[in-house]
Amino acid sequence: MYPVDSLKFWSQGKGHWKDCSDNDWNDWRWQMKNSIKSADGFSKYIQLSSDEIAGLNFASNRLSVSVTPYFLNLMDPVDPNCPIRKQIIPRNAESEYLPEEIWDPVSEESSMPVSSIVHRYPDRVLFLVTDRCASYCRYCTRSRLVSNAQGYGFSPKINEGIEYIKSNKTVRDVLLSGGDPLLLSDQKLSFILDSLSKIEHVEFIRIGTRVPVFLPQRINSQLLRLLDKIDNLWMSIHVNHPKECTLDLRKATLALAKVGIPLGNQSVLMKDINDNVGVMKSLIHRLLMMKVRPYYLYQCDLIKGSSHFRTDPKVGLEIIKGLRGHTSGYAIPQFVIDSPNGGGKIPLSPNYANFLDDGSIYLKNYSGKTCHYPSVEEKHSFIMD
Repeated sequence: MYPVDSLKFWSQGKGHWKDCSDNDWNDWRWQMKNSIKSADGFSKYIQLSSDEIAGLNFASNRLSVSVTPYFLNLMDPVDPNCPIRKQIIPRNAESEYLPEEIWDPVSEESSMPVSSIVHRYPDRVLFLVTDRCASYCRYCTRSRLVSNAQGYGFSPKINEGIEYIKSNKTVRDVLLSGGDPLLLSDQKLSFILDSLSKIEHVEFIRIGTRVPVFLPQRINSQLLRLLDKIDNLWMSIHVNHPKECTLDLRKATLALAKVGIPLGNQSVLMKDINDNVGVMKSLIHRLLMMKVRPYYLYQCDLIKGSSHFRTDPKVGLEIIKGLRGHTSGYAIPQFVIDSPNGGGKIPLSPNYANFLDDGSIYLKNYSGKTCHYPSVEEKHSFIMD
């Protein structure tokens, strides 16, 4: 589908907003202020399907609808099957709930010792610092609290979270999420990062964000100076489809990399969006061209109203199998399921090994060729007193 990934084919420009001044277009606050949030707003730029109109009429009580002008430009104006439209514009299927779907599909709330902190793994915590995003993904695993459309009333308690991390010396890794941390003001974000960087046992601070994808204008000189002060900062962005890889996004990721921030990407596997080898290969190649390492490919969580997004996990395994040996090892993400009921991330990989009773292994490579690896006998030596 995307045979050519040369930069000359990447999207750029103001699109529908060609008459907007450069100062306004490049101002992230202007982008947020002019976000499109209703059927009437979308109808000015794209031909909505009846399914999309139905979704827009009820979705505001489930998860807010909002998209920046920048990201709306990436939508096909006439094709409702556009992979960008499918991620952002709700469909009627969101109103259909299956028995296995729940509002907290990975049981975060069962691992929250204090408000805003999810402490599931021994040495790391998730720190929820906001409930706002630049645009709202329809498959969001935190749709119960993000945007507050359901009246959840989430109010981050930043100082309480920092104190919890200070008092738990086993915590070496802090992931800032929400909502999107990069929507915080420079002052508030700086306070959080500075406070965490001063905690001696915190070795590693991560920001999980989709702002560079939805709102690359946010990655401005002021933010870069702020981030450059934090030596142990990493960042995970969230790109699902090659169409999202624009020259503006690449400019933002290269700027982040230039101030020393290692970048990874987390994608969600979604039906008829990125569930084939060709699209995924194009995506991961473009990510490497932006100095972003493909990190995780997630099976879509069992969030209520998400069945139209989910694929069989076997599809994810086939994609990984179709990538291995056919592209750079650096480009291949780890396919994982964030298991229901709080079991954590579980990696899934194609089976390339068949262990025999004698301890030897038959191995199969990417092309199907097999080879035999002999057993290695362990030799034990004992020192007698």
